[in-house]
Amino acid sequence: MRLIDRYLLRQLVGPTLWSVAAAAALALLSTSLTQLDLIVSGGQNALVFLKATALAMPQLINMVLPVSVFVAALVTLNRLQTDQELAVCFAGGMSRWRVISPAFRLAAVLTLASLMINLWVQPTAHRAMREVLFEVRTNLVSSLIREGEFSQPAPGLTVYAQSVDRNGEIRNLFIHRSKDDGGATTYTADTGRLVMKDGAPILRLFRGSTQELSPEGVLNYLTFDDYPFELNTFIRTEERVHFKPSDRYLHELLFPDLTQDWETRNVKKLYAEGNARLATPLYVLTFMALAVWAILGGAFSRLGYGRRIALAGGIAAVTRILGFIAVSAAESDVWINILQYLIPLGCMAWALRVVFRQARQGSGARGRRLASAGVAA
Repeated sequence: MRLIDRYLLRQLVGPTLWSVAAAAALALLSTSLTQLDLIVSGGQNALVFLKATALAMPQLINMVLPVSVFVAALVTLNRLQTDQELAVCFAGGMSRWRVISPAFRLAAVLTLASLMINLWVQPTAHRAMREVLFEVRTNLVSSLIREGEFSQPAPGLTVYAQSVDRNGEIRNLFIHRSKDDGGATTYTADTGRLVMKDGAPILRLFRGSTQELSPEGVLNYLTFDDYPFELNTFIRTEERVHFKPSDRYLHELLFPDLTQDWETRNVKKLYAEGNARLATPLYVLTFMALAVWAILGGAFSRLGYGRRIALAGGIAAVTRILGFIAVSAAESDVWINILQYLIPLGCMAWALRVVFRQARQGSGARGRRLASAGVAA
């Protein structure tokens, strides 16, 4: 029996891993396209893009894991049932639970893996990704300069640069600064580079000139080889990385710091996210139960189980949509969080009830046939 258990488990593991990899790759492609524009517009290299993409993987894997398990289990169990391998197991004396237990052991392991990702891996990866994206958004060169465009990063400041290479060298730089007293200063330089001096950013201009128009209309012209253009007045130093609910650990979601204004205003949203972290892994078990029901929830058929498979897919989709609705509704009323657990558990209980009821009905039918045969004899 253990050999059969291991055989059934091996038949399920391979398709599940391939299904997870394929679904994660598709989800990663759609997500990376949204990050690509930000990375490119920020003047970052491919390494930053790959890092941000890799940090998004834990959440993507968790999103596609229930669906991947459902598809892989359907394909594997349908093949085993069509080839009558499951019928041989039943004929050999294996119970209904013994036959489907390898599938649920695999689902249990994946459920624990999903829970670990939700509780530790995803928050850690999201925090790192948030910091990477924050650095891109607040990158001083990218915020001040758009290649080939006149930009206004701050009131009274206009900047133009022909190009910015990967080493940070800015070519053919033009800066126009208007003053509050009505004066204006124009800087032109062949090249420029952002440097730090005493902890403050400075834009060093090389081989250029300045033209300053005083409020009285007097024009002063000066050439220079190296000129430090201070940027302190144009930097928003109050910006900080803000962690969203998806970036926080479970204890930060269920026990928020109510002395903070943002946590106080969004405490229901934090509770909803915390309960979603605990409830989402249950969909792996639920979708496995639906796949088992689609194949073993009725009588054997040589024509296939297309109708039950389609119905199981529809039930799985509706169940997951209801789960998303419950998360959204729980952001308004805390008591709705219990639905996040009842929806997957209720669907799983129904599917397993049908599967084992079918087993009892099958046993009863076989008993009646044997009894009829004995009377005829």
